Amino acid sequence: MAIDYQTHEYDVLVVGAGGAGLRAAIEAANAGVRVGVICKSLLGKAHTVMAEGGVAAAMANVDERDNWRVHFSDTMRGGQYLNNPRMAELHAKEAPDRVRELEAWGAVFDRTEDGRILQRNFGGHRYPRLAHVGDRTGLEMIRVLQDHAVHLGMTFHMECTVVDLLKDGDRVAGAFAYDRERGRFMVLKAKAVVLATGGIGRGFKITSNSWEYTADGQALAYRAGAELMDMEFVQFHPTGMVWPPSVRGILVTEGVRGEGGVLKNSKGERFMFNDIPDLYKNQTADNEEEGWRYVLGDRNARRPPELLTRDHVARCIMREIKEGRGSPHGGVFLDIAWIKSRVSGGAEHIKRKLPSMYHQFKELAGIDITEEPMEIGPTTHYMMGGIRVDADTQMARVPGLFAAGECAAGLHGANRLGGNSLSDLLVFGKRAGEFAAIFARERGDAKVHESQVEEAARRALAPLERQAATGSEGPFQVQQSLQDTMQSLVGIVRTEAEMAHAVEEIGKLRERAAKVAAYGNREYNAGWHTALDLENLLTISEAIARSALDRKESRGAHFREDYPNKDPEFGKLNTILERGADGSMKLRREQLPPMAEELAKVIEEMK
Repeated sequence: MAIDYQTHEYDVLVVGAGGAGLRAAIEAANAGVRVGVICKSLLGKAHTVMAEGGVAAAMANVDERDNWRVHFSDTMRGGQYLNNPRMAELHAKEAPDRVRELEAWGAVFDRTEDGRILQRNFGGHRYPRLAHVGDRTGLEMIRVLQDHAVHLGMTFHMECTVVDLLKDGDRVAGAFAYDRERGRFMVLKAKAVVLATGGIGRGFKITSNSWEYTADGQALAYRAGAELMDMEFVQFHPTGMVWPPSVRGILVTEGVRGEGGVLKNSKGERFMFNDIPDLYKNQTADNEEEGWRYVLGDRNARRPPELLTRDHVARCIMREIKEGRGSPHGGVFLDIAWIKSRVSGGAEHIKRKLPSMYHQFKELAGIDITEEPMEIGPTTHYMMGGIRVDADTQMARVPGLFAAGECAAGLHGANRLGGNSLSDLLVFGKRAGEFAAIFARERGDAKVHESQVEEAARRALAPLERQAATGSEGPFQVQQSLQDTMQSLVGIVRTEAEMAHAVEEIGKLRERAAKVAAYGNREYNAGWHTALDLENLLTISEAIARSALDRKESRGAHFREDYPNKDPEFGKLNTILERGADGSMKLRREQLPPMAEELAKVIEEMK
C-alpha cells in the first residue's frame, strides 16, 4: 500500500528527551554529527523531573571520607551484587565530573557554608552524597540540559511516538513514528539510534509514572533483536501518596527521609527498627535518639532505618498495612513535622528544604507537612532491568542501537539506590551519545527499506480499521485489566502460582489486544495511542512475569514468599530474554561478567 510520510535524516537519532536523552544528544552534537531528538510528550516533561532528592556523586563536600570506592561498594551492595561491575565502576568514577559539568553549564545547587555543592544523606549511601537543589534537583537538571541542547541547534520532534525501529540487515537504520497531534507518519533515517525512553510503570495500577511510560524503548529494542536483562527487578518506591484517590501513587521524595522524616504506624511506632538486615546493622542506628542525631547532622551517628534500601523499606511498610497497623487510607505515616523543635527556623526550615513536597501535599491533599504527618505507601517507580548494553559504549546487541538511563540494564543490579538514577543518566547518557556519534561516522549510511515502512504503517493503522468489526473492544479496558493483573500477581510480594497465573492472563490479554478498535480518525485520538501502547506493555509485562517466575529466590526488589531467602547460585546469574525466530520469548540464565581484581579488593575493603 502507498504510505504518505515525512522523511528526516540524521546521523544520530535520540528517542526520549529526559536527562539521559538530552545528555546523549549534547554529547553527539558536540562530536559534530547531525542530531535529531524525538519525544512522546513535550520537551522538559520527563521523569528526570521526578528525581527530587538529588544526584549521587562522591565529591566528598560534606564528608571527606567519601570517594568513588565507597560509592562503588554501596551501589554493588544495594544491587545485591547482580550489577555489572564495570558499569558500577564507571558510574562511581565519572559521576563527580558530570555533576561539576552541570554546575559549569549553570545548575544552581544548594551550597555548603564555604561555597561548595551541598550533599545530603540518602537511602543505601554510606555518606552524604546527593548533590541537590532543594527537592527539585531533577527539574534543575532538565532545565540546564534542555537549555544547553537547544543552543547546540539540534532538531526536536515533540509529541511524537516511535512505532518501530527500522533495520538495514542486522544494523539499525532509523525509526518509524507518528505525530500524536495529527496522526501523520514520519520516517527518521539514522546511522545510529539512542533509546532513552524511561520506564514501564504504566503496566501497573499504582505507579509514580505518568502516561508516557509504557515500556516503549525496551519493547522496540526487543523486537529489533536486542536482549533484555534482569526484567524481574521492578522497584516499588516505599513512599507514594495514598490519599485522595486522584493522586494515589504520586511520588513522595526520599529526600523527606533524608532530611529527617520518620515512618510510623497507626500506633505511633517507628516500625523500621523492628527489621534491620544483618548487612546494614553496622551502619544503622540502634535506637531512635541515635537515628535522630544522624538526620540532624551529627555525622558520627549511624544512619536511621528509614534510610535502608527501597526494597526493604517498601516490604516493611506492606507488612504494617497487612497486619492491621496501617493508616486510615491503606498506607502508613511519614512525619517530618517532628524536627521543627530541633532545628533553627522550625517550619520555615522544612519549607526551605522540601518546597515541592510542602506545596504538593498542601495543594493535592490539604495537608501541611510542617504540622501533621503524610500518608504514604509503596508505588511502582523504577525498572532496574532493561536493554542489555555494553558497559563502556552502551551499545545493544543490534549494531548502531544504543540505550541509556532507565531503559538500559546493568548498573543497578537487583535494586537501585536513590540518587543513582540521575548520575546514571548523566554518565551513561554521555557515553551513549559519544559512541553513537563514533559509530555513525565510522559506519556511514544505512538504507531504509520501504517494505519495513509499509509493515509498520499497516500495524499502526490496524486498530482504526477495526471500527466496524464485531467483537472488538476499546484499548482502555485491556490496559486496565493488564494493570490489575500486574499489580495483584507480580507486585511487591510474589509467588509461583500467582506469577504463572499472570503469564496465562497476559496471553489472554494479547488475544484481546489483537482485536481492539480505536474509534474516530487519526487526529487527537487517545484511544488509538493507547491501542498502539498495548503491544509494548504486554511484551514487557510478560518479560517481567517470566523472569520473576524463573528466579526462585528473593533478592533486592524481587521478593518471593515461596522462596524468601537468597540462593547463592542465582546470585551469580543474570536473566536474559530474547525474541525467538517464531516470535516467542526465550529465557536463559547467564553468568555475571567477571569482576576485575581491583574492584573485588575494593568490595572486600569496604566490608
